[in-house]
Amino acid sequence: MAKARYHYNIMLRPEPEGGYTALVPALPGCVTYGRTVDEAREMAKDAISGYIASLRKHKDPISTDL
Repeated sequence: MAKARYHYNIMLRPEPEGGYTALVPALPGCVTYGRTVDEAREMAKDAISGYIASLRKHKDPISTDL
């Protein structure tokens, strides 16, 4: 079985204390943090993977960004 690929927009918000919060608007509650932009992007990829795995486990629909 081929692995599905999804596209999600990531919003990076600089934080006053430093670092960046990464939000995924299409996946409510999918939020993470990184000290640098690159780290925040990588953390967001990991958070998206975990979020989708949870949706699959619970047989919930998977929303996508179009």
